[in-house]
Amino acid sequence: MAKTGTPTELGTQPIGKLLLQYAIPAIIAMTASSLYNMVDSIFIGHGVGPLAISGLAITFPLMNLAAAFGSLVGVGASTLVSVKLGQKDYDTAQNILGNVVTLNLIIGIGFSILTLLFLDPILYFFGASEDTIPYARDYMVIILLGNVVTHMYLGLNALLRASGHPQKAMIATITTVIINTILDPIFIYSFGWGIQGAAIATILAQIISLVWQFKTFTNKSELIHLRRGIYKLRSKIVKNTLAIGMSPFLMNLAACFIVILINKGLKEYDGDLAIGAFGIVNRIVFLFIMIVMGLNQGMQPIAGYNFGAQQFHRVDRVLKLTIYGATAVTVTGFLIGELMPELAVSIFTTHEGLLQLSAKGLRIVVMFFPIIGFQMVTSNFFQSIGMASKAIFLSLTRQLLFLVPCLLVLPHFWGSTGIWISMPISDLAASIVAGIMLYRQFKIFKAHAHQQI
Repeated sequence: MAKTGTPTELGTQPIGKLLLQYAIPAIIAMTASSLYNMVDSIFIGHGVGPLAISGLAITFPLMNLAAAFGSLVGVGASTLVSVKLGQKDYDTAQNILGNVVTLNLIIGIGFSILTLLFLDPILYFFGASEDTIPYARDYMVIILLGNVVTHMYLGLNALLRASGHPQKAMIATITTVIINTILDPIFIYSFGWGIQGAAIATILAQIISLVWQFKTFTNKSELIHLRRGIYKLRSKIVKNTLAIGMSPFLMNLAACFIVILINKGLKEYDGDLAIGAFGIVNRIVFLFIMIVMGLNQGMQPIAGYNFGAQQFHRVDRVLKLTIYGATAVTVTGFLIGELMPELAVSIFTTHEGLLQLSAKGLRIVVMFFPIIGFQMVTSNFFQSIGMASKAIFLSLTRQLLFLVPCLLVLPHFWGSTGIWISMPISDLAASIVAGIMLYRQFKIFKAHAHQQI
């Protein structure tokens, strides 16, 4: 007798239907998650001021670092769960859930303690000035105190999607957005808490969603659920989780280092407002990236399950459809960034200097945006089927092999423009590399598909 909640449809239903079923909730959730961050920036920009926007942008490297540790567990575990469900190894899938809870507690608390102890030196290293560090500090103290909540919330959401409940994962994310949007103006304006109010709203919203997630995972009728005996760390599960999650971990770690380089460079050539401009551009671009990530999350359980079940023709099909969708998204971002940059950035600020710097930056950053969609899909695809080394390589090509050298060299010739233009150049180069690797993998899966006909 099949257990309730077994996602057997992943191996039998039409791929297009499945991708819509899994991707649409994930896209909605990821879009909501992006809007969640944008809401903070919008209220801070209009309610606190342009330097507060810059202070918020200073925190991005630390936020990326926190996300790196969160994705190390969440992404790795969710991929492993998808594969194990495809293999019908339900006991291991159950233990993965318990290990996620334990790992998030350990890593979340440990990260908070270490960063809080050295917060000011870290922020100065990230590009803070005497004018911006009060805003950055006030925001990050609250965020770091609630970091274990953030890790747990994101990790359990990833497992909800992987275990066949994309709608529930979507509900959890949308709930946090709605609550955060309601609380932001109350805490920032009505209570007068400024940038701290935005951080408190963020953590409170995540706490409420986390409580609901725990309630969902305590339902014993679910295929995987919380129970005694699954929380003890198991070396094999931990090792495999961290190995698969290493790709997004390193990608976020690289992103942390890169944002530091960008912030420091922009501060040197254009001052604190330029950092704020990057913060605004980052929020806008991130919206489209998150939509692509939603597509990737929809692809992940389908690709993982069918790879585990040796149905390579179905793996091939879901990969192609995801690439098509991702490209459509990034083309849209390109058109907005090139045709109406001033309108896009005006959502965040009315400060004329910040508006001009942001619009200029956005137009440059999205220059090669149409081709970056499939690069992101390709990296996530290898991760989804457990090919960690290939995923790590693709994740790091844009960041370390191309972007870092550009950031170190081009500003010497073109100042702040050299910093901005480094981003589309690296997008182009990384996409070419991804295209080569994807072509080779397509040939492999086509061969398997023909064998199965």
